[in-house]
Amino acid sequence: MRMLLVGAGAVGESICRILKKRDEKGKWLEYVLVADYNEARAIEVVEHLDHDPRFQAIFINARDMELMKSIIKEHTIDFVMDATDPYLANTIFNAAYEAGVNYANMGTWSVPMDDPAFGLGIENSYAEPMTKYNFDRHEAWKQKGIMACICLGIDPGVVNVFARYAKDHLFDVLEETHVKDGGNLCVPGANPDDIQFGFNVWTVLDEVLNPNVEYDEEKGGFLVEDAFAGEETFIMPEGIGENHLVKVEHEETVTMPKFLGVKKATFKIALDDNLMNALKVINKLGLRSIKPVHVGNVDVIPRDVVATCAPQPKDIKDEMVGAMCVGVHCKGIKDGKHKEVFLYQIFDNQQSMKDWHMQAVVAQTGFGAALAIECIGKGYWKEAGVYSPEYFNPDIYMNLMNASGFTYGMVDITPQGI
Repeated sequence: MRMLLVGAGAVGESICRILKKRDEKGKWLEYVLVADYNEARAIEVVEHLDHDPRFQAIFINARDMELMKSIIKEHTIDFVMDATDPYLANTIFNAAYEAGVNYANMGTWSVPMDDPAFGLGIENSYAEPMTKYNFDRHEAWKQKGIMACICLGIDPGVVNVFARYAKDHLFDVLEETHVKDGGNLCVPGANPDDIQFGFNVWTVLDEVLNPNVEYDEEKGGFLVEDAFAGEETFIMPEGIGENHLVKVEHEETVTMPKFLGVKKATFKIALDDNLMNALKVINKLGLRSIKPVHVGNVDVIPRDVVATCAPQPKDIKDEMVGAMCVGVHCKGIKDGKHKEVFLYQIFDNQQSMKDWHMQAVVAQTGFGAALAIECIGKGYWKEAGVYSPEYFNPDIYMNLMNASGFTYGMVDITPQGI
């Protein structure tokens, strides 16, 4: 595999670190071109990889499709991995298609309406619903004989694999999938007013403040509500403890019904009070907008300003303790009886800093993507068209999880008396 990695942020670096470790002798990973609009950052990432000659840095403008196509051709790239901001996803996706190479990303682009209708029907609240741009082009990719695998990461990504595993091995009929993203991370002694985004700031603003989406077949399909709906308390396993969750827009609510045929699908995430309050203020002030505003003699995009000024995930170090816990709560029928199982992955921050020099949220996401890239690079996931991870055989991926130390767990949480 000769890979173009677009985006040298924290997760992009995490992917590189893990791929380097997974294939130290270059048996399948021949070359990685680390590309970023900030060329100095791309160079920094390569330097962090002990100057492994397989990894090279380059400037890229991911808004410039012709430039991307020329880079793909010049460096004989056969796989493009999008690890940058979601608003660039469609352009990178198109560049890979036109260049005739395989592609993957960690999430898709969506465009909510200025005045979402809410209620039944995702098309009534979104001018461009998540994943639609990609899946609408499935036949074109298939006819060209190339593959796009969207939504690689921890969630979406690993949880999609978990859900497919549950369908194949744990249930006779898988009826519902409910993704839970939480943990117990904290910084002892931190200023009580500190705000930690934990993940790509631009993406957090996009996902959490967009109208949230769930799928409910009995109610007619996709249901859309305003931000911070669907509050729930969920007890995470292995001592992680109680998490307060809210619904957000996430691709699993589209891909799991599509490929697994489930009747219900939700995604919920844990947000601490400081972050939730900050997001509400940002939203009310219009600072999540992607429409340029005129300030002095320049036009600026409010969300870009917030994303630049906010604390960056790559700067969170080992002062943070605790762990991330991400999983999928599956419900269905087994041997004629109702059954519920939670499949999950826990990533400890201090262990992550020790092993990968990356905070847990970033490394956990990077690990999810890296193992999927390995599945693609080794030819385990190979089919022309546009897919997401739950389409493929889950056993291969979960075997890689065991082999790499990216351990997972599962617990039966069927309520007594059901």
